[in-house]
Amino acid sequence: IDPRIAMISYSTGTSGTGADVEKVAEATRIAKERRPDLLIDGPLQYDAASVESVGRQKAPDSQVAGRANVFIFPDLNTGNTTYKAVQRAANVVSVGPMLQGLNKPVNDLSRGALVDDIVFTIALTAIQAEQQEA
Repeated sequence: IDPRIAMISYSTGTSGTGADVEKVAEATRIAKERRPDLLIDGPLQYDAASVESVGRQKAPDSQVAGRANVFIFPDLNTGNTTYKAVQRAANVVSVGPMLQGLNKPVNDLSRGALVDDIVFTIALTAIQAEQQEA
């Protein structure tokens, strides 16, 4: 599966303004600059990133909108709240957060983590360690 990365905001494109939107727009610019090989778009509202019909309406020129499979949230509060809401409401296995950019693989688990959460996090941390050695 090729990643389609959505940088999540309360605004899609330039529909809203403010420091929070500017932060996501700047992060999107930096990510695209550093990884031009990846499909990255933002700022995108969650519905524009995840629902194809909404994505076509709000961001018709985006290759990510409506088809995102990686969601980058602007801060811990938004990311953690959304992660837990989706995990519990959808009754699915969720893995994350996966921390990147550290010297060694380190990942976090919630005190409310389920057994599957723990197993998958351990597996992904092992993969991160293996890739780091390569």
